[in-house]
Amino acid sequence: MADRSPQSGKASEALRSLAPGHRFRKVTLTKPTFCHNCSDFIWGLAGFLCEVCNFMCHEKCLKTLRTVCSCMAPSQVQVPAAHCFGPAGQKKRFCCVCRKQTEGSTALRCEVCELHVHADCAPFTCADCRCCHLDGTLDGAQETFQHHWREGNLPSASRCDVCRRSCSSSEVMVGMRCEWCSMTAHPSCYHSVPLECAVGRLRCMLLKPTCVRMDSRNFSKMHCYRITETFSHEPETSDDCDPSAAVKDLQPAPAESGKQLLRVFDGDDGVTRGFYRLASICRATRNEELVEAALRAFYLPGDPQNFELQELGGSHSEDIRNRNGSEPDNRNSLKDGGDSWLLRAKRRDTDVIKVYVSVPRVRETNVSVCVSEESTAASVIAEVLLQLDKQGEEVSQLRLLEVCMSGKQVQRQTLSSEEKILEKLRDIRKVSLRQMNQTRFYLVENQNRAVSVNLLIGGLPPLLSKEQYMQLVQEQLAIKSHLVTVGQIYSSQGAAELQVSCFSEAERIYMLARDTSCNNKSLSCLVVPLIQINKQEREDCPLLVFVNPKSGGLKGRELLYSFRKLLNPHQVFDISNAGPLVGLHSFREVPRFRILVCGGDGTVGWVLGVLEAVRHKLVCREPPIGIVPLGTGNDLARVLRWGAGYSCEDPHSILVSVDEADEVLMDRWTILLDAQDMSEDSKDHNYLEPPKIVQMNNYFGLGIDAELSLDFHLAREDDPDKFTSRFHNKGVYVKVGLQKISHTRSLHKELQLQVDNQSVPLPSIEGLIFINIPSWGSGADLWGSEVDGRFGKPRIDDGLLEVVGVTGVVHMGQVQSGLRSAIRIAQGNYVRLTLSKATPVQVDGEPWIQPPGIIIISAAGPKVRMLRKAKQKQKKSSSNVRDSRSESPPSRDGHH
Repeated sequence: MADRSPQSGKASEALRSLAPGHRFRKVTLTKPTFCHNCSDFIWGLAGFLCEVCNFMCHEKCLKTLRTVCSCMAPSQVQVPAAHCFGPAGQKKRFCCVCRKQTEGSTALRCEVCELHVHADCAPFTCADCRCCHLDGTLDGAQETFQHHWREGNLPSASRCDVCRRSCSSSEVMVGMRCEWCSMTAHPSCYHSVPLECAVGRLRCMLLKPTCVRMDSRNFSKMHCYRITETFSHEPETSDDCDPSAAVKDLQPAPAESGKQLLRVFDGDDGVTRGFYRLASICRATRNEELVEAALRAFYLPGDPQNFELQELGGSHSEDIRNRNGSEPDNRNSLKDGGDSWLLRAKRRDTDVIKVYVSVPRVRETNVSVCVSEESTAASVIAEVLLQLDKQGEEVSQLRLLEVCMSGKQVQRQTLSSEEKILEKLRDIRKVSLRQMNQTRFYLVENQNRAVSVNLLIGGLPPLLSKEQYMQLVQEQLAIKSHLVTVGQIYSSQGAAELQVSCFSEAERIYMLARDTSCNNKSLSCLVVPLIQINKQEREDCPLLVFVNPKSGGLKGRELLYSFRKLLNPHQVFDISNAGPLVGLHSFREVPRFRILVCGGDGTVGWVLGVLEAVRHKLVCREPPIGIVPLGTGNDLARVLRWGAGYSCEDPHSILVSVDEADEVLMDRWTILLDAQDMSEDSKDHNYLEPPKIVQMNNYFGLGIDAELSLDFHLAREDDPDKFTSRFHNKGVYVKVGLQKISHTRSLHKELQLQVDNQSVPLPSIEGLIFINIPSWGSGADLWGSEVDGRFGKPRIDDGLLEVVGVTGVVHMGQVQSGLRSAIRIAQGNYVRLTLSKATPVQVDGEPWIQPPGIIIISAAGPKVRMLRKAKQKQKKSSSNVRDSRSESPPSRDGHH
């Protein structure tokens, strides 16, 4: 991109002082380049490049530059929060550490915030993710909900909310975005925005971090947010990576003529792990510049005179650059040394530390304290109180906390009152200079808050008593009864909540449960957040989101990421990870909330079924439900106006549509399947044991349509990797249908039908279908629009089922194309079927072979509240309009 021009030491120092941490050098540009500060093209041949983080800007922008260098990023963190790294998508993004473009499979992104990073840059990220819940003492002193700014990777056409000019670029990393309210601004403008964040358009749907508490000291953020391990490509520790990975994309290219690559370690830990960085230097270089190159390789701030390099592998580990420039003419000494060096901080008799104050009613965020050989944690606390003019405070009521803010995990350690601070600093620097740069000290209140880690154990046998579950958990997990109590029980789901009062015991149970089976069924274990209702505002109606990442190809996966980013990840649940129960359990005390299900009709039915089973344990027993259609048919989503399928709509606009949706009621039906004893002849045909009771939302079919669905289901089971798109799935349906085109069954001779206790004669048909909604088979209208004096107009909330028949595959094809309707047979609220032969059946797309017997269909308790997308976007003047709509829904009919 640029050729470096020689600079005098004096000029270099002048450039370095203009922005915190940057080491700017004037370079000659060899190709079109854009400024990282204003995003404008850099005209002429000269630009200014930071040799640490590759920040490029105009000379005029140096005077207004406020973006700190990557080496200073840890000092900007307010409340440390670790990242959740997973594989990045294929879109063009820029690394937040080196500012270069990310490419291919080596790129990572945080599942919770907008951080994008190269895999070999990940160890140099700091814990500056969004703080989505209260956890311990560091997050309780912040009195206002503040913006969380992230630089770069803004949506295209973003405009600054301060000056209204464009603030995004596809060429370079530029612009700032609040990860809560999505406000965008220039780096020079966002400082004028008030600190307090109003959250924006989604404020009433958001589960605010101040309302969520989670004791999670021993759990990674991946565990806290229930992010499955298959989505994480991050190593167990940030440094556990192939050393060769550290020399790939972002390391200097192979040594040019007259230059040399040094292999540099930043401490004993790096030597042990084999984690090094390459520093490119000229063969003829001054000693101070050599150390400076090593500091740049590890994104470390500081004066090079405070550091030294030691040779590795030699007969001694003396300082090979002791001269500190005293012999500037001895420039060829590197040729005689090895190529591996250890970067060390020189021993200091005094040091200055920043102590961050996390105590209520204290305005100062940090205090600088000078420490010496005699300084202890108690003396540092006393000095901080002196500077805060709070000498009356008892030192014993406060404690000094050491916090390591690595990108993956925030580690906290309380220092004893007599611990020597300077000795502590030396030990950390000896282990890793990078770790020292990511370590800070906090002054916190000496609280003894009771620990309560909530775990939800699933996969247990259903329908047991609380005592039986306690005994079973004791046998399987060997829990310590004095530390664990059994909380909420969901016997219908085979799940139990454990409340653990010890971090180490909670971690042991969590890890053990994941490798334990009960009755040949694997247990699941998830960490559950505590939602504090007393901290919610009256107008809040948080959205509980369930996403099926297996639906819609990779679209479900991307929606999961987008909703975690737009909302609080504690309200977004991967339904393939232990099902919908954990989300409903988390929201059990919330007085008002709504649900959004992202998946096919089967996923919606799954959520409705679990909701029906546990609604008596919820404060909000009838939360309205919206849909993002990710399946193949999506008939229920069509009826409720959510569309025929998800086509990459903006996730933010989807959430706005959910907030503006109308509430309607919908019937649900219970199907009792009373099969006769299976004969030996039936067993010879390998009939599967059918379910006994199922819930039906959309339709229930017998005969030819269920047979097609079963063939499709078996084909997908044989090769699931091919069934990743709706287009391919429909193609398979057509192929299966053509194979059945000459099929005849005479279904009307194999069953007897009673509707509302009246026998109903059946015409000559091959398929019988009971419909609850006016959409079947990806949008077809089986009932038709013709007026018929024998029957009423169907509605989804009229308490009636419509019964229709089809004569074969050709007839079904004509219905699909809109040329014909099905044969209307009956309409009623109680159905009794008698099967004389084993028959293919399907309920909402789930097929099986039903043995001979009796089938009864009746209403399934109360109607469910669904969200129907509004025809036009409604402008809401205040939250009161939303409140009144949620509390007193308008008249609901399903036929509009």
